[in-house]
Amino acid sequence: MAYLQFDKTKLINLEYSLNKEILRSNRAGSYACTTIIGCNTRKYHGLLICPVEKFDNERFVFLSSLDETVIQHENEFNLGIHKYPGDSYNPKGHKYVRDFEAEVTATTIFHVGGVVLKKESLLVDQEEQILLRYTLEEAHSPTKLRFRPFLAFRDIHSLSKANMFANTKVAKVENGIKSKMYSGFPSLYMQFSKDVEFIQVPDWYFNIEYTKEQERGYDFQEDLYVPGYFETDIKKGESIIFSAALKEQSTATFKRKFTTALSKRGARNSFKECLINAAQQFIVRDDKKVEILAGFPWFGSCGRDTFISLPGLTLAIDDTETFEAVVDSMVKQMHGGLFPNIGNEKNPAFNSVDAPLWFFWSLQQYAQYTKNPEMVWAKYEKPIKSILKGFKEGQKYNIQMHENGLVFAGDPGKVLTWMDALYGGVAITPRIGYPVEINALWYNAVCFALDLASKNNDKKFVSSWKQMPDLIAKSFLEQFWSDDKQYLADYVNGDNKDWAVRPNMVIAASLDYSPLTKEMKKAIVDIVGSELLTSRGLRTLSPQHPDYKGTYEGSQEQRDIAYHQGTVWPWLLEPYCRAYLKLHKNSGVAHVTELLYGFEEEMMNHGIGTISEVYNGDPPHLARGTISQAWSVAALLQMFKMIE
Repeated sequence: MAYLQFDKTKLINLEYSLNKEILRSNRAGSYACTTIIGCNTRKYHGLLICPVEKFDNERFVFLSSLDETVIQHENEFNLGIHKYPGDSYNPKGHKYVRDFEAEVTATTIFHVGGVVLKKESLLVDQEEQILLRYTLEEAHSPTKLRFRPFLAFRDIHSLSKANMFANTKVAKVENGIKSKMYSGFPSLYMQFSKDVEFIQVPDWYFNIEYTKEQERGYDFQEDLYVPGYFETDIKKGESIIFSAALKEQSTATFKRKFTTALSKRGARNSFKECLINAAQQFIVRDDKKVEILAGFPWFGSCGRDTFISLPGLTLAIDDTETFEAVVDSMVKQMHGGLFPNIGNEKNPAFNSVDAPLWFFWSLQQYAQYTKNPEMVWAKYEKPIKSILKGFKEGQKYNIQMHENGLVFAGDPGKVLTWMDALYGGVAITPRIGYPVEINALWYNAVCFALDLASKNNDKKFVSSWKQMPDLIAKSFLEQFWSDDKQYLADYVNGDNKDWAVRPNMVIAASLDYSPLTKEMKKAIVDIVGSELLTSRGLRTLSPQHPDYKGTYEGSQEQRDIAYHQGTVWPWLLEPYCRAYLKLHKNSGVAHVTELLYGFEEEMMNHGIGTISEVYNGDPPHLARGTISQAWSVAALLQMFKMIE
């Protein structure tokens, strides 16, 4: 029996099926994503979505969907489904869906009268190609299949509109056609494993709606172009493969290619295997670098997210090679001791004060995993010293170590920590000053660097930095700790201390080098466990605070306000569980295990086989945000490792 189980009786229920999304990545920047019944509910959905080098490797939707029609005795049964205005779905192909599986690859079984048609989807690793295999498992009379491709040729954040500039011409290629709707784009090659007839009937389909975008307060109507349709006979027991790719393919290889690629896919037959599979999909490799995508379907690579998620996505599953490749790629992008947080190679934004400090944290886990601090220092001595020097001497955005040893950061209108929501240019959670997790990470980084330098006999470095830990620790406790409240301030700016109960303090309690006493750590873990802990992660603000927002939904403004004002983040379970186990050791394993396996039911919700970005702060803690987030998946894999 498959691990990922879907209720066959509910598949035709749109409320059930439209809230379950399936994602596949080719590990090179391309992906395919839609709902389990093939109805796109986001502008980010599509069957072939690829980066285009000419456009700074931004990702573009080429093939939005492919509508299949079964034809028998001149009767047509359209298996596609699109939403139109007025809550109208047309065609209503979901009513023919009888089964769906996702253990190895997305597989749908359609029943149309006496016809049983199986559809399997496979995105080819390291290639910009999707293969769809159709097998006629049962039929009692001659059967035809018709395929109608819906084309977009637009970036993932935009929507296509009918226009006079689109190139509606197509050209014949082996067993198919190619189309290039706009100049500068690569051609989309649509081919079959057998000779098919293409009937050119160019048309625009207007006002296709994406409900998830509507819910998020964005434009949600799109016009898609259909150049015509393919048609072919199919016999009982026969398999036909459709390919969409950005390069012309040899159609004779399709069947072998599908079989070979399928045989290499690991089955998602357990909770942990699902997480490992999800982890591997965030890794993007090309000739120049290896990077981590922060989340699917809309995030790119982010420096902060990369280093927070890196150990969980690699070391937790015994993949040191990828860890090293990602770190080496990131180090090449350093500038003045900072890592790019967002943007692209031509226009990077170095607006993260914590990414360099999470870099130290990642290296720390790498050193522990390899048990080779000498090698770590030999490889990364230069960036380590560059980062510390940059913080000590000062960086842009007022990032600088003050005389008391603490790191100050922030400019009005800038958000430099992970709580980075802005609306109208104004920070929702302003944290200009000394943020608590930044200074805890800073103390940890300095201590770790000194430990590496000492083990490698770098006397000059040790001499110049050895006084710093005591100074930082003394100032940290003076600025952040309250004996009365028994927890840490979230940030300090002059006489202003923010005593809102937030999860950032638990990071300080989780680090290997911490200025906190054991009693302080216990008090922090207790209040975080009491006010912030949920079954899906930690709330970003205590429900007892007047600014608490229990749901993450609505317009952009409403979501931005809630993002760090109560919304639950799974990634924060990593520092919470690490701190908890440091305190309780073996007696704490049951608690961490319960938190970990509480997520198993999420394998069937939102993003199938993966973990979402955020969850509502209020029960029942429904999944929100992206359907698959790197640091969410990484945190659970780290928890597996902690338990082991």
